[in-house]
Amino acid sequence: MSQNPPSPSPARRSLLRGTVAASAALALPAAGAAAAPAFALSGRPRAGWGVQTGDVTASSALVWVRSDRPARMIVETSATGSFRRTRRRRGPLLGRGTDFTGTTQLRGLPAGEQVHYRVTLADPDDDRRTGEPVYGTFRTAPANRRQGVRFLWSGDIAGQGWGINPDIGGYRAYEEMRRLDPDFFLCSGDTVYADGPLVPSVTLPDGRVWRNLVTEEKSKVAETLDEYRGNFRYNLLDENVRRFNARVPTIVQWDDHEVRNNWYPGQIFDDARYTEKDVDVLARRSMQAFSEYFPVSTLSARRGGEGRIHRVVHHGPLLDVFVLDMRTYRGANSPNRQADDAQGILGAEQLAWLKRELAHSRAVWKVIAADMPIGLVVPDGSANFEAVAQGDPGVPLGRELQIADLLRYIKHRRITGTVWLTADVHYTSAQHYAPERAAFKDFAPFWEFVSGPLAAGGFPANALDGTFGPDRVFVKAPQRANVSPMESSQYFGEVDIDGGSGELTVRLRAEGGTVLFSRTLQPGRVGQ
Repeated sequence: MSQNPPSPSPARRSLLRGTVAASAALALPAAGAAAAPAFALSGRPRAGWGVQTGDVTASSALVWVRSDRPARMIVETSATGSFRRTRRRRGPLLGRGTDFTGTTQLRGLPAGEQVHYRVTLADPDDDRRTGEPVYGTFRTAPANRRQGVRFLWSGDIAGQGWGINPDIGGYRAYEEMRRLDPDFFLCSGDTVYADGPLVPSVTLPDGRVWRNLVTEEKSKVAETLDEYRGNFRYNLLDENVRRFNARVPTIVQWDDHEVRNNWYPGQIFDDARYTEKDVDVLARRSMQAFSEYFPVSTLSARRGGEGRIHRVVHHGPLLDVFVLDMRTYRGANSPNRQADDAQGILGAEQLAWLKRELAHSRAVWKVIAADMPIGLVVPDGSANFEAVAQGDPGVPLGRELQIADLLRYIKHRRITGTVWLTADVHYTSAQHYAPERAAFKDFAPFWEFVSGPLAAGGFPANALDGTFGPDRVFVKAPQRANVSPMESSQYFGEVDIDGGSGELTVRLRAEGGTVLFSRTLQPGRVGQ
C-alpha cells in the first residue's frame, strides 16, 4: 500500500525514546504501562522470543530461536510431548553477528507426523550451563494423499500506525489462527512496516483511543541494520504471535514495507524522514535482518553470501507452494504502458525458474504465492503503478506482458491446479479470470484469492484491470482509507485440500470466526 502515517516530530521522538523500554521487552504490558523491562544479562541464556519453524516438508524443517546473549543452540526432537526418547542436534553459536538469532535444520523426520521439539540455549564455554528450554511442535507434510492438507494465509502486519495494542489483547487474529490448527501459515509479505513509525496513542474518528506498544526502533523509519532488526523483533513482543509460532510453521515472503513503501531496485528517493536515500543500501540491511528473523530454507545459510526468497516448498503429493519475490527483481515503477518489458515484476531469471518448476511439479495443486495481485490496480502516486495492472483494459502492456507470457505457458504446457494467493491491498476478495472476458485470451481460467490485513489498516477495494478478464466474485472492504483494527475486521484465508477427493476449498475468514466466502475447486483441470 502507498499510504503511510506521518512520522512523529523530533521533539515527540525524543519523548518516545525517553519513555519506552528497549525492544528486548517481551510480555505485553498491563493497561497504562509503556512496556515490560528489558532483559538483564546476568544468569543463564534466555530464549524469551519464542521459537519458530519454517519451510516444513515431509522430512525436514528449520527451527529458529533468539538468545539474549551469546549461546549455543541445541535442538531436541521427540514423537511425544513427554520427550521420553529424543534426538539431539547441536546447532550454531548465536552471537552479535546475527543479532543472537540462529536456525537449525532438522532432517530425517517422519512424514505426516506430529514432531515435538525443544530448544535449549547453552553457555558457549560450558554446555552444562543452560537456560530454560522453550517448546514447540509442528506436523510434517504427508507422504501420501490420504491425510489432506490445510493451511492459512494473510499478510500486512503492524502497518499504517496500528501496532500491538494491549487494550484489545494484541494481535488477536493470531490466536484465532492457532486454534484452527493448520498445517502451516503462508505469510504473503509486508511482514513488518519498517517505514511505518508508531506513536503511543491515536484518537479514532469515534473518539476512542488506540494505544500502541512502542519501542525505540519503531519510533522512526528504519535505516540502520539494528533498526531493521528492531522492526522484525517488534512483532515477537506479542504473546499471540509467540504462541502461534510455537505451534504453526510458516512459509514467509516479503514485499515493500520490509524496506520502504513501493520500493524498486536502483531507486534513489526523496523523503525527509531518511538520511540514507539509496534504497539498495536499505534493502541489503533489511534482507539481512529478514534472513536473521525468519527460518527460510534459501536464506538459512546466507551469512555473507547469496540467498533468495523465491523458492518451492513441497508439501507432499497434494501441494507445492511457489513462493514469489515480486520486489527484488522488478523494473522501476512507471506508467507501465511500455510495449516491451522483459524485466517485468519478476525479472527474467525468476520467470524462467517459475516456468521450469511449475512444469516439473507433480503436485495435485500448485499454489502461486504472489506478494502482489495480478488484476487489481495498485497506484504509486498519480502517474505510476506499483503492481502488475495499470488500469488499461486492452492488450498486455508493461508488467502485464510477463504475466501474459506465464499464463500462456501454463495453458500450453497443460499445467493443472494453479491457484494464486496474495495479500497487499488490505481487504479480502476473490477474483476469477477467464479469457472470454479478457483482452488477452491465450490462457486458461484461474482464481486469485486475496486476504489481509492481519494487523494493519483497512482500505477500500481497488479498481480492476480488464486485460486478463477478472470478475470480482466477492469483496469485503471498508469504505474509507486506513480504518483501524478496532473499527474493521482483520482477515485471513484458509485452504483445505481433501485427501480423498483432492478437492481444494478456499475460505475467506474475518477476525471473529466468520467465513465470508467459500469456493471449492476440482483437481486435475487446466482451468476452471
